[in-house]
Amino acid sequence: MLARLLLVSSVCAAGLAAQNEVTLIRAGRLIDVRAGTVRDNQQILVKDGRISAVGAHVTVPRDAVVIDLSHATVLPGLIDNHTHVLLQGDITAEDYDAQLLKESIPYRTIRATVAARTALMNGFTTIRDLETEGAMYADVDVKTAIARGVIPGPRMFVATRAFAPTGMYPLLGYSWELKMPEGVQIVDGVDNIRKAVREQVKYGADWIKYYSDRRYFMKDGALHSWVNFTDDEAKAMVDEAHRLGRKVAAHAMGWEGIDSALRAGVDTIEHGDGLDDGLLERMRKQGVYWCPTLYVGVYVMSGRPAVWREMAALEGKAFRNAVGKGVLISFGTDVGGFAWTENEAKEFSLMVRYGMTPMQSIQAATTVAAALLGQQEQLGAIEPGKAADIIAVAGDPLADVSELERVKFVMKDGVVYKQ
Repeated sequence: MLARLLLVSSVCAAGLAAQNEVTLIRAGRLIDVRAGTVRDNQQILVKDGRISAVGAHVTVPRDAVVIDLSHATVLPGLIDNHTHVLLQGDITAEDYDAQLLKESIPYRTIRATVAARTALMNGFTTIRDLETEGAMYADVDVKTAIARGVIPGPRMFVATRAFAPTGMYPLLGYSWELKMPEGVQIVDGVDNIRKAVREQVKYGADWIKYYSDRRYFMKDGALHSWVNFTDDEAKAMVDEAHRLGRKVAAHAMGWEGIDSALRAGVDTIEHGDGLDDGLLERMRKQGVYWCPTLYVGVYVMSGRPAVWREMAALEGKAFRNAVGKGVLISFGTDVGGFAWTENEAKEFSLMVRYGMTPMQSIQAATTVAAALLGQQEQLGAIEPGKAADIIAVAGDPLADVSELERVKFVMKDGVVYKQ
């Protein structure tokens, strides 16, 4: 018998895949994200967790396990470049405060393991988790547990504790007599910031994240904000991170916050609701990536000030302009800011509504997202030599991108987690 055809249940799929070093996947339709095309009746050979060969005719080893996806659409594992596994949704300030005040870090970490598994089952084989929101370095522990096979979850790149200056981030509004927990690491001054960056790298940070602005308000039809750090402080943070081989993500929503972050030399802008043509052109020239996180704005607006409705509309306009200008747009959802019971793949439909083709939105979550992480040689496409991160859906996501909310098959590093 040339090969054994396995149609296995999700219960035993991961174990069987782990026990066999060679797997052949028969793909009815394969989305080639590099070329932006679809190839019919392809075969994908997986050896030792990596893709060995792709094509219409692949030599099948005698002991290969064959997975039949001949009636499915196959594509690379998805990448979400803005998540919070240590958060469970915070439409209102009270929602956020309750998590920091009533849930211990160990309890939040237990919940984070469920969030990580949810992301994987939804087809996200890699995530960039942008801060623990008061849970210290627990994201490093979750990342380690996944990497060691203790728990199932996506490959993680973590930012540990985001930075903000004194008095600029929750918890706020409590009596000065009480010492309240902080949702971020509080840093002030150039020397303290450099030391704090070193500390985070010491404890496992892959990325550095900071809050560039706050207090969003509309003026003359544009979104404005108060800037958190001085230019010297922001530049010191970016300089120290880059010196240590780490990239920097800036939460920046209003014009002033985005402008400050770009002057500091950050690598990614998160949210970016107030982006105008001038800022978008600067991002394009500087090669700065944008993670728009569209869905979270829609999800939380009911519990936020009225300006948030205007912010969501502005971001849709900015998104369309960014697509036209060729700005580097990476898929990122801010899940955790909205509940993990919501499928983060809902972001795709908004990206298409605001101007991307379905293929562009998929590329934003594969090739572009991998490049943002500096992992383009390892992730983001079904190509020989890359990690065997492969998902499948029953329908055609290029005709209906919401198909990506119904992922039927998930493989990460050659191990099947869902089938």
